[in-house]
Amino acid sequence: MVLLIASIIYYLLSGNGVLILYPLFASLATWGLLKALKKVSGSADGKSDDTAAKKRRIVLLLELAALLGILIALKYTKLIHGGSIATPLGLSFYTFILLGYFIEVYNGLTDSNESFFKTVLIGMYFPVMISGPIFQIRETGKQFFERHRLDYKNITFGAQRMLWGFFKELVISERLAVVVNTIYNNDTAYPGAYIMLGTVGFALQLYTNFSGCMDIVIGASQCFGIILPENFTTPFFARSISEYWRRWHITLGVWMRENVFYPLLRTGMITKLGKTLKGRFGKKKGKQYTTYVAMFILWFSVGLWHGGEMKYVIGSGLLHWAYIVIGEISLPFFTWLFAEKMHINMKGKFADCVRVVRTFILVCIGDLFFRADNVPHALRMLKESVTVFNPQIFVDGSLLNLGIDIVDWGIILVSLVILTCVSVMQYKMENGKAVPKADGDSKNERTSKKVSDFCNVREYIAERPIVLRWFIYMAFLFMVILIAEYGPGYSAAEFIYKDF
Repeated sequence: MVLLIASIIYYLLSGNGVLILYPLFASLATWGLLKALKKVSGSADGKSDDTAAKKRRIVLLLELAALLGILIALKYTKLIHGGSIATPLGLSFYTFILLGYFIEVYNGLTDSNESFFKTVLIGMYFPVMISGPIFQIRETGKQFFERHRLDYKNITFGAQRMLWGFFKELVISERLAVVVNTIYNNDTAYPGAYIMLGTVGFALQLYTNFSGCMDIVIGASQCFGIILPENFTTPFFARSISEYWRRWHITLGVWMRENVFYPLLRTGMITKLGKTLKGRFGKKKGKQYTTYVAMFILWFSVGLWHGGEMKYVIGSGLLHWAYIVIGEISLPFFTWLFAEKMHINMKGKFADCVRVVRTFILVCIGDLFFRADNVPHALRMLKESVTVFNPQIFVDGSLLNLGIDIVDWGIILVSLVILTCVSVMQYKMENGKAVPKADGDSKNERTSKKVSDFCNVREYIAERPIVLRWFIYMAFLFMVILIAEYGPGYSAAEFIYKDF
């Protein structure tokens, strides 16, 4: 009940309080339709299975219509006729959480609860309202209704996670935003290498902003004793676009796969298309082409989720679909060219580094569409980035005309080095498949562990000597307090994904 009251107060104070009616209605609709689903599922005695299944599908369609209808009406009017209206905080997030909850119950993956207030808490849990993550009830939601005691490790680790998030958001992202905005708001005056710099800067700004918000959300929830799913795992170390999306906005990818892609593959339309294509191109290619069609719908949906404009549909959706499809189709040719003809070790570290750089460049192109005002603006900037050759801007002092001085540039570079070192450590831990340490480990055992033996960086720091440990904590605290970018006009709620 405390979390519910806190969530309602947070929502009322976050802007236009009247907009709280939208998540309340979505929660009410989900709660009522779950009761209806339970009723029709339990009243199948003496009736055919087809009749019961048909009633269940009708209830599911009503849930889809109620939640997606509001989402489309509020969010995508601009895509349809250029207009826009006020949207409630976390519209896409609470819609997908509640809809995912209903589908889980529909598929028998979790049980529905009888309490309307519990459903409201699921739909309005305040930390996730700004930028997610999109949690699953069967894995996370039950924690909301359990009694939690104050736990020293949860509070300290949660606070450390929040501090790391504030560092990424306030020290790095806010400074990069000044550079990015200067270039993107006047790209004709800053062509060529400026646009490349601005686009790479925006990719880093978006990551530090979004993942920083996730650190704050996950850290705050851990203080409450609630463990939320991770949304990022070193995405810029991905070697392909498919791997990138397994590391970036993970919970959205899981939701889309489970509730859009897999059901889509089972629809009569896709099944019929698959039979047609298999008959024309053979079983293997027919199946492959059918998957590409389903992926097109999936990635169109991903892009549309990000916003009701074509720049989002392309930059966060269809462009990534094209990357994956072209990559799969061209893979045999490039394997033949590089491995057989040029005798390059495709499994070596050098080849992996090239793949990482290639993937980052492709992601940056998509981010350019994401950040641009519209599609024509994005296309113009792409053209300007390659038709003007001006690498001298990196050595002639031109970078000091982008809204920040040499001190801020120094802070950005040092902070990015820190971020890279932490990311490398986390990457080693992920690949090391570490298991949590045993409580009985001796001091010598702890100090002899490698980085890859730990589950996360906080566990690693907690094992360091107390002086070093507190030096790290205080260093980050003072960096956030002394050199963070905030002041008059700054809003802590202005995260890039807050309107999604």
